Amino acid sequence: MTPHVTPFRIDVGSEVLDDLRTRLARTRWPDAECVDDWSQGMPLAYTRELAAYWADGYDWRAREAALNRFDQFVTEIDGLDIHFIHQRSPHDDALPLLITHGWPGSIVEFHKVIEPLVNPDRPGDAFHVVCPSLPGYGFSGKPTRTGWGVDKIAQTWETLMGRLGYDRYGAQGGDWGAAVTTQLGRNGGRCIAIHLNMPIARPPADSGSELGEDEQRALSAIAQHRRWGTGYSKQQSTRPQTLGYGLVDSPVAQLAWIVEKFWAWTDCDGHPENVLSRDELLDNVMLYWATASGASSARLYWESYNNFGGAGRVELPTGVAAFPKEILPTPRRWCEAAYNITHWTTMPRGGHFAAFEQPELFVDDVRAFFATVR
Repeated sequence: MTPHVTPFRIDVGSEVLDDLRTRLARTRWPDAECVDDWSQGMPLAYTRELAAYWADGYDWRAREAALNRFDQFVTEIDGLDIHFIHQRSPHDDALPLLITHGWPGSIVEFHKVIEPLVNPDRPGDAFHVVCPSLPGYGFSGKPTRTGWGVDKIAQTWETLMGRLGYDRYGAQGGDWGAAVTTQLGRNGGRCIAIHLNMPIARPPADSGSELGEDEQRALSAIAQHRRWGTGYSKQQSTRPQTLGYGLVDSPVAQLAWIVEKFWAWTDCDGHPENVLSRDELLDNVMLYWATASGASSARLYWESYNNFGGAGRVELPTGVAAFPKEILPTPRRWCEAAYNITHWTTMPRGGHFAAFEQPELFVDDVRAFFATVR
């Protein structure tokens, strides 16, 4: 191992876990919502239930050990520590694949897809998988100066892949990971192709009354999201520091801020535990709580939210896995102007957290697309 890349294992201190249980026990609860659903936010009864399990039933040490089955490292790039999983395939000619998470996700999203990508039944489908934690997220360092937006992260990822010895690689992402991956596609460099589960595109300016049914549905979903689903992004993109005091101080605040999005953004038929286990939900919350990254993660919105999609067409080959419950649906016709679409799959089920919710569909589509560019 070079001096620039050092091994890392997740090892949350016992004092952090003791403090978590104390804070959970001392939670000052609000009164209950005035509705019988999630329309005012995460319901009190379920929040209390999940918090009680977090305090007394959830076994972080077992979950920590499961995450540590992956090879993890830290490297400093431009003054910031970048944490990442680097799981090499036993097949030397595997294609390097860089996978980037978003908010409120983490490397936890990929725990079910890394092993099948790395060691498939057919050696020709194998990948060397690299999953970094975004700056300010998880076990990566927290920026202490402005400028760590999408463009900077894409440049950092390119440096990372070169430091790992890869002269060509594919990239994949959703949410902020889609924005970073899109920018990697624009930049070219060592990146040879990109795959997205949330492509970033707008309806054609000249669409007029020629919208197809899929486009009309997309516009309706986007309007609904803008009306009811964007309060979190407005706060994080304008006053992340103010929000951070509550998220870093109160584990229940951090839990509710994240889990509500898993209810809203997964294809879960009304309850997040219909698609993800209780432990999986808390694993992801723990990567925010244990690292006190409620404020630092939100700052990415302050940096890049108003330029989320960037500018310029991606000319590299682009694959898209279109999941039906994606929060920002983008029909293929919209995407053609923004990307060189060479592969498109309309998925039968799944939402915003594709690899987390539907790992088999995700893996199959990533394999199918990158088989065209190996």
